[in-house]
Amino acid sequence: MTSATLNMLVADKFNGNNYASWKNTINTVLIIDDLRFVLVEKCPQVSAANATRTVREAYERWAKANEKARAYLLASLSEVLAKKNESMLTAREIMDSLQEMFGQASYQIKHDALKYIYNARMNDGALVREHVLNMMVYFNVAEMNGAVIDEANQVSFILESLLESFLQFRSNVVMNKIAYTLTTLLNELQTFESLMKIKGQKGEANVATSTRKFHRGSTSGTKYMPSSSGNKKWKKKKGGQGNKANLAATKTSKKAKVAKGICFHCNQEGHWKRNCPKYLAEKKKAKQGN
Repeated sequence: MTSATLNMLVADKFNGNNYASWKNTINTVLIIDDLRFVLVEKCPQVSAANATRTVREAYERWAKANEKARAYLLASLSEVLAKKNESMLTAREIMDSLQEMFGQASYQIKHDALKYIYNARMNDGALVREHVLNMMVYFNVAEMNGAVIDEANQVSFILESLLESFLQFRSNVVMNKIAYTLTTLLNELQTFESLMKIKGQKGEANVATSTRKFHRGSTSGTKYMPSSSGNKKWKKKKGGQGNKANLAATKTSKKAKVAKGICFHCNQEGHWKRNCPKYLAEKKKAKQGN
């Protein structure tokens, strides 16, 4: 028995007045340690000398689990109640005896517990362990007040109450017809939750890395930089001094075109009237005629 388990049992010892809260605690402890099956399953037949290995292992598993669960139950009872029940050989006998003496069914409590179970939904940001343990509390409350919900249905209720991020897990259970106990379901859900967190962290890191590389400039020389009016696209051309030379040549070319202008004599571009070949030819011809 671990110190954490012992602390849970001692903190909520049953004294005859706190049956509901005590049963919630003991059921939670038994589920976490995978011992609760001894309360709902009968002891397998006593292992014979010629029994198969499977039969022997099933009996030994149940016997060890019963011994441990019985110790948990007795440790969680007051001295008087522990003394009264210590002669019982199985954990189930102890639990049935206490139920008969102290468990009084309430229709309203059962109704409220079942209503919560049917409508339960996991909250965003909640840990799956907290959600599952909370569902288990309501299963226990419903059972203590006369409801019968077998473990398979409890597993189904939990799966249906999970967030959409657990859809892959739920689909895998349904498609492969996996029969989970509450203990194995809790462990598998926590493992799946951890894997999702790791995958999410890697995805965020990849996005951040890509963003940093993108702002530094891609191989095509294109950069995107923020501005007040939105993202503007800037072209960064290679060549350094060559770019400046090209720019100067472009400016010179524009100046040359502006300097030449349009001839007012022949209306052709590229020269003024004083340089117009047609004008000069006509002028020369006129002089010769004089």
